[in-house]
Amino acid sequence: MVWRLVFSADHRSTTPSRMRCQDFHQCGQKLVRRRPLKPREGSEGRMSRCLNTLDLVALGVGITLGAGVYILPGEVTRNKAGPAIVISFLVAALSSVLSGLCYAEFGARAPGSGSAYLYSYVTVGELCAFVTGWNLLLSYAITIASVARAWSSTFDSLIGNHMSQALRGTFPLHVPSFLAKYPDFLALGVVLVMMGILVLGARESALVNKWFTGINILVLSFIVLSGFIKGDLHNWQLTEQDYTLAAAGSNDSSSLGPPGSGGFAPFGFDGIFQGAATCFFGFVGFDAIATTEAQDPQRSIPFSIVVSLLICFLAYFGVSAALTLMVPYYQIHPESPLPQAFLHIGWGPARYVVVVGTFCALSSSLLGTMFSMSRVTYAMADDRLLFQGLAQIHPRTRTPIMAILASGTLAALFLEFSNLVDLMAIGTLLAYSFVVISVLVLRYQPDQNLSKKEKTENEIEISEHEASPLESVPEAGISRILKSLCDPISTNPTRKSGQIVYGCALLLVLLLMILTIILAQGSRYVFSGDPMYTTVAVLLLLLIIGVTVIIWRQPQNPSPLTFRVPILPVLPLVSIFVNVYLMMQMTSGIWVQLGIWNVIGFAIYFGYGIQHSLENNGQQPPASTFQTLDENIPGTESS
Repeated sequence: MVWRLVFSADHRSTTPSRMRCQDFHQCGQKLVRRRPLKPREGSEGRMSRCLNTLDLVALGVGITLGAGVYILPGEVTRNKAGPAIVISFLVAALSSVLSGLCYAEFGARAPGSGSAYLYSYVTVGELCAFVTGWNLLLSYAITIASVARAWSSTFDSLIGNHMSQALRGTFPLHVPSFLAKYPDFLALGVVLVMMGILVLGARESALVNKWFTGINILVLSFIVLSGFIKGDLHNWQLTEQDYTLAAAGSNDSSSLGPPGSGGFAPFGFDGIFQGAATCFFGFVGFDAIATTEAQDPQRSIPFSIVVSLLICFLAYFGVSAALTLMVPYYQIHPESPLPQAFLHIGWGPARYVVVVGTFCALSSSLLGTMFSMSRVTYAMADDRLLFQGLAQIHPRTRTPIMAILASGTLAALFLEFSNLVDLMAIGTLLAYSFVVISVLVLRYQPDQNLSKKEKTENEIEISEHEASPLESVPEAGISRILKSLCDPISTNPTRKSGQIVYGCALLLVLLLMILTIILAQGSRYVFSGDPMYTTVAVLLLLLIIGVTVIIWRQPQNPSPLTFRVPILPVLPLVSIFVNVYLMMQMTSGIWVQLGIWNVIGFAIYFGYGIQHSLENNGQQPPASTFQTLDENIPGTESS
């Protein structure tokens, strides 16, 4: 009797700690639970799937070719790359294509829409999916606010800056530098108009976007043809003497940019790659295609992404080439390069054509970005990771009306901030990286539709191989591990090979982060031959190569797709490296701002999403374990 009381007291004292461990285990399982790849019952068909391939291409081109195509070439050409900006855009396009190919494969694999959020949810887990979606919303909100302010600023410049001067005089704001200097009511009005267009329906929004994008493409074609007609190849072969003559003939020599060393690449390879880092953000936006209600997403999304990137590259390449042929690179105006270029060649009235193109580019970019933001908001709310009310669908137009209103409101709040472009970029790069990791992991996972008979045959074959008595005990320990890593038994993916790839992919991300931090912060020590930095970099590189070989040796899923990323796992590895390296170039202040935004997101997720997630229904609380334990203890049934 005494033994029973002591045992019972000891059991009661250990039960709370066990319960706490169990609670932590259950919480951890919730953070990594994954959504099935197939669409949920009832979720498909709520929104109108009415967009064809042309609509998707117009959406991708419209968002990507925003105001950047009219401004970005001037800044990069004058101060970073010179005429070699065409090479910078080529490098940036290749970097974007790496992420674009991964988006294309996931679009072919996933039967629904949801962009990087859905892809991360299917592959990595719920918490990573929420972080991806939450940071996508940040990127979209900042983009919308920036484009709306650019629209207002462009209009203000046409009327002699009278609007901004009047607002500054009427509403003088003494605010910190990161806030806007005056309330921009025109930008707010433009956002409200775009919200109204989106509420009308997906088909109507796509039609308006196609008109804006079509006019923009026509204007860009006019600019390219003008450059080739009025351009001079000598502007790609300028010398120091040409710069001296230009300075002597200029009333204000300070208006000229730095001369560099002249020629096609006056700032060398460093300038080309610095320009490429800036030009990379000119291709941000193609991922919005993956958020749409496509009629045939598995076919149209991959094709539209590839075609959109190609069109955008040709536009950036052509405009940059035309600009540098019309005007010497050191005379290009950094803020309004194209209108000033037409003044330089004597085609002054052509400036108004550029203005029309600028307004159309800004409008299509704004409309497309708001469209994408509302769809990601709807997808997260439909999964109950955000508030369920945001998933409300209008019965007539079949558009996510509450998500549209919430997205527009959030973007309007960001109108009061300034200089948030780097924060937008880091959120986009984070989303791109998650998509690349998702494609890398999912390609090596077993088919979810594999029949029970095939699974049983694979398991029997593997168990027979592992039970072979011909190996000695030490060999069975070390050799078996090496064989399982580098010489898998099955030619089809298994659960074990999928877990190996999952672990190796996470290890690769960690190693790449360490390597990029070393290269970003101490590149001069690495390339100067510093023993410690060089040794660490070489060891990390060898580890990365070894882990990559292990992934390469695992069997890939042979399921037929309309598009597959080539040269796996090398291309995703390079894409992750580029994305992480660009993120490591950001200042500490940007990382602090990103941290604040994610703290707000975690408060929403842990306060609401983790409990209301639709994937939570499949979780069975194993609280009965301790009850069973109590029942199995002799003598506890009665005193």
